[in-house]
Amino acid sequence: MPKRSLIALFLFTLTAINYLDRLALSMAAKPVAQEFHLSPVQLGYLFSSYLWAYVLVSIPMGMLVDRFGARRTAAVGIAVWSAATACTGAGMNYLMLIASRFVMGGGEAVTNPCGARIVREWFPASERGTVNAVFNAGAFAGPALSAVVVGYLIQVAGWRFAFVAAGAIGFVWLAAWLLWFGPPERVRWLSDAERTSIVAQRGMRDGERDHAGAAGLAALLRTRTMWGLALIGGSDAYCSYLFLSWLPSYLQTARHLSLGTTSLYTAVPYATAFVISISVAQISDRFLKGSGVATGRRRFFIAGSSLTAAALIASVPFVDSVPVLLGMIAVAIGCIATNTSQVFALTNDLLPDPRDIGKAMGFEVAAANVIGFLSPIVTGYVIAITTSFDAAFVIAGAMMLLGAGSALFIANRPMQTRTAEEPAVSLVP
Repeated sequence: MPKRSLIALFLFTLTAINYLDRLALSMAAKPVAQEFHLSPVQLGYLFSSYLWAYVLVSIPMGMLVDRFGARRTAAVGIAVWSAATACTGAGMNYLMLIASRFVMGGGEAVTNPCGARIVREWFPASERGTVNAVFNAGAFAGPALSAVVVGYLIQVAGWRFAFVAAGAIGFVWLAAWLLWFGPPERVRWLSDAERTSIVAQRGMRDGERDHAGAAGLAALLRTRTMWGLALIGGSDAYCSYLFLSWLPSYLQTARHLSLGTTSLYTAVPYATAFVISISVAQISDRFLKGSGVATGRRRFFIAGSSLTAAALIASVPFVDSVPVLLGMIAVAIGCIATNTSQVFALTNDLLPDPRDIGKAMGFEVAAANVIGFLSPIVTGYVIAITTSFDAAFVIAGAMMLLGAGSALFIANRPMQTRTAEEPAVSLVP
């Protein structure tokens, strides 16, 4: 096993902690709502509050990653969001809870730009699909762990202690990060042979070294592929946040499950999604090996996953069996997990220069989450108006259809940009 696998482990655990902290509030929703007398609409705004800051600072964070590198920005980001998570346990009213979650979201905005930059610096194109899947798999392993661990802590020690414990985990990761992470040219634990291989391959695509110069954000935004990738991300984010925010409440209120059973039943779909996303990513890398990277063939996996998820999510209201329901949700979340990792990989595939990855990913994340943060709020209003979750699932299914269409018809060509110093360069011979 190559030593750069340690970097994949760092990426996985970074995302896992990120999402563990996000789901903590969803697991604590019932006792928090009871203590502060919150309506479904108020819960919806509280669930989405961390995404407000996430959207506001995603693009600046991407630029900071491009300028200062991943080591420092990831360290600052996880320190901020972990402290904010712990402070959520000290919230004395609704506004304090919103404020702590808002700060948490600002810190978490470093995750995707840092991850994309690290993948481009450390891994060749032939490994990016799998590594991005490992990176993104943390977004599903984290909620699975949170459902079990945070759910247990809420039962035995109360929701306030659960938030403090969740925040402490991030500082353990931070200590390991500062000790071992750095650029491949500088870390001492990497062999000379592997270091040489990484540096030689990281700027290559299908055997050809990139020739296009770095582009500014404005140039990237003039490509329709950039917008198509953002739309795919938005559809995934909408459905992901529906489950991340409301699944525990749905199981308790609509399916009448206890908190303990809800913890287990919330963990199962996310654990299953972890396996699905890794498996599909390995298949996609084999499918693209030797050809198809720079032309965006990865988008066909995205379209297929989106269509599958659309059918499953829209069918949730019509299923009575809880085990069957969990199986459907597990596969749907697995499809969303597959999409997220494949969109990250597709961005790297179609982006001419690795120096642009931070800003490109920052924009994608910001644009996707503008759509995504509506999900908890819209769902809250749907529940308040209809006293049911049914319409919320139908809306989410329609969003996945939008993602499939974007993959097939918008994000279907390399991003060709023009720099101030040189003419546009086609990436396709």
